[in-house]
Amino acid sequence: MEPLYRPEGVEQRWQRVWEEEGLYRAGAGRRLDQTYVICIPPPNVTGELHMGHALNGALQDTLIRCHRMRGFDTLWQPGYDHAGISTQNVVEKQLIAEGTSRQKIGRDAFVERTWDWLDQTGRTIMGQYRRLGASVDYSRERFTMDDAYVEAVMTFFVRLWERGWIYRANRIVNWCPYHQTAISDLEVEHVDMDDALSYVRYPFVDGNGSIMVATVRPATILADVAIAVHPDDVRYREAVGREVVVPVVERRVPVIGDHRVEPGFGTGALKVTPGHDPTDFEIGRDHDLPTLTVIGPDGRLIAEGFEGLDQAEADERVLDWLKERGQLERRESYRHSVGTCERCHSRIEPLVSPQWWCRMDELGGLAIDALRAQRVRYHPESQHRFAIESLQQAPDWCISRQLWWGHQIPVWRCPDGHLTCTWPPPDACGECGSGELERDPDVLDTWFSSALWPFATLGWPEQTPELSRYYPGDVNSTAREIIRLWENRMIFSGLFLLGEVPFTDVIIHATVLAADGRRMSKSLGTGIDPIEAVDKHGADATRYGLLKISSTQDVRFSWGAIEEGRKLANKLWNVARLLLQNAQQVTPSAQPRAIEERWILARLDATREQLEEAWSRFEFSGAAGALYHLTFDDFCDWYAEAIKPRLYDGDQDAAATALAALETLLALLHPVMPHVTEEIWLQLPHRKTRLILAPWPEPDSRFAGDLHALDRVQEAAQTFRRSGVQVELASADEARIFSAVVRPDRVQANGDVDAERQRLVKEIARAEGMLANTRFVDGAPAHVVEAEREKLARYKRELAALGDAG
Repeated sequence: MEPLYRPEGVEQRWQRVWEEEGLYRAGAGRRLDQTYVICIPPPNVTGELHMGHALNGALQDTLIRCHRMRGFDTLWQPGYDHAGISTQNVVEKQLIAEGTSRQKIGRDAFVERTWDWLDQTGRTIMGQYRRLGASVDYSRERFTMDDAYVEAVMTFFVRLWERGWIYRANRIVNWCPYHQTAISDLEVEHVDMDDALSYVRYPFVDGNGSIMVATVRPATILADVAIAVHPDDVRYREAVGREVVVPVVERRVPVIGDHRVEPGFGTGALKVTPGHDPTDFEIGRDHDLPTLTVIGPDGRLIAEGFEGLDQAEADERVLDWLKERGQLERRESYRHSVGTCERCHSRIEPLVSPQWWCRMDELGGLAIDALRAQRVRYHPESQHRFAIESLQQAPDWCISRQLWWGHQIPVWRCPDGHLTCTWPPPDACGECGSGELERDPDVLDTWFSSALWPFATLGWPEQTPELSRYYPGDVNSTAREIIRLWENRMIFSGLFLLGEVPFTDVIIHATVLAADGRRMSKSLGTGIDPIEAVDKHGADATRYGLLKISSTQDVRFSWGAIEEGRKLANKLWNVARLLLQNAQQVTPSAQPRAIEERWILARLDATREQLEEAWSRFEFSGAAGALYHLTFDDFCDWYAEAIKPRLYDGDQDAAATALAALETLLALLHPVMPHVTEEIWLQLPHRKTRLILAPWPEPDSRFAGDLHALDRVQEAAQTFRRSGVQVELASADEARIFSAVVRPDRVQANGDVDAERQRLVKEIARAEGMLANTRFVDGAPAHVVEAEREKLARYKRELAALGDAG
């Protein structure tokens, strides 16, 4: 073994070897009939790896590698999402730079151009996953625009249509004026902006007074159809039922009462513009108000006399009209959150447009029932509750987009207006037999196709052997912002189409923030490329560091955690080198004769149990900490130091036991740090398999009685290192281990026993005081209270030991 471990080269070599030998493929190393399946959330085909991807990949790979070692038939399914608007945006920008546009080249040429671009530069993220050591089955890579996947998407739509759950209607949507398409809530980025709040008087029709309204969008006054006030607002009790005149257009509209009005905002009176505000749209629908549209798809005015004006120009014209007639009371600065398109940053226009919708009452009910029955469990529990609530509140799903890149909706219209929905494409109208058919130009929401990911990747709607074998799966892991957009939709799609939930557990992992607490973003200068971390410290260190900081809450990125991972890899390498150099021609075999050997074997087994329990609860941070403590403290600083004299003396039993213990340690570490452990495993004698396929350690309780055998020695070491006081130990073995590990003869220490006693007495009094405080015991987290109890017990043991200190 080289004196120093250098991950560069080693990690890339093992990635190549594992993949070339087929060890990532589904079924590799299978010893059980049980399957274990995770579908990687399909990244956008245009994307690059970010810290969220890296964290999620580390979580999933830990689970997959552990189950592969346990003999499960594992499948970690990779692939990409076509990312409709994201991909179209990139290609459109290229065309504009070339002096043309998608409209000029036409739909067919645009789609062909998009495919060419993807073939040249897309799908790069799998290479980055390889750099992280992600053991996905790369041979099964899928894409949501593959021919087989298109079959699945079309079949899904047709089956929803046949159930009567698809319909077309004019509803208000998030409209991007630049891309001229509806977009999902996830694609709306809310940005704080400075606007002006204009206070406008609407005179009563009878000429007796007026009602004042505050608005940030004067141009939309042209589409007002009512004024709404809260029914309990005493200021407007007499106004409800009367009529006012809308400025500029001088339209008579009613004053209505509605509980959705916020009395504390502005004047407490709300101008109702159903065509340009989501809340107003709901109010208008419930009160049978007309819906007027004065802003077109390009964001410019279409109202008579205002045609072609942008909204700023229209605002000025409306304000001028109000000023001339004395109906503009005042204007004041107003900072508020405004929805913008996350890709072009245009201000989103709430717009009523004809769209395709999917009813959510019955579909959503399928998922609600499964979640309530715990057939699918979100982790943590708070996200499980949110998942159910979001389904209960889910409006009908807008599934159409006015794009060219994506799955075109399988609905055809004949000259008589009859609609035919079928797949494969029909030759004639299903109602009148006309052969003149025109396909609906809209494409489907990206989330519509990705909802099929757990089974379309396995060949559905064909009943393939893979589908029978690997569906339903086990785990899905993602960020909380797509619970309602993706996770819930996969659940009800799987139940609707196959009668089974697609997975049983959903991990909602933390969002990785920048070190200063801001969100990671290239535009903000706070983004950190995970490949930068891999280049600096290696994939194993990066994986360990991300797992170490993982939690159910948002976490700040820490270079220190990754550096800790690098030190751990080096420590492991050094101890392995020590053992192998002193165990030539020795076969690994647990033959413990000394207390430290039985102790480390017990510690290894206890940590195995701890890891299995933590990973079963999807708690990765604690598992990473347990591996660090086992490796750095127990194995290297105590066990290896204690057996060094026997190794140097050529004790074959000690060497054989040390190699057996090292085998187990490598196996426990492998799911988190696969490369360095596989490299060391290769150096061990009599290797019959790669570590990636080696059996996970079996439970071994033979030495459980020695799990705490070194507690007194370790506490004595703490006392000595803290105070220089040597505690008299109970046995020759304890004294021998203390001397080998602590080496007191090399330390110039003048211990003050009385000072140490006084310190411990104070610590005992402090701990007893905290534990006597019922507010602390009842209110603090259980693990914090238990830690305090453990401290108190240790302080008392240390004080008792000082009774014989010299």
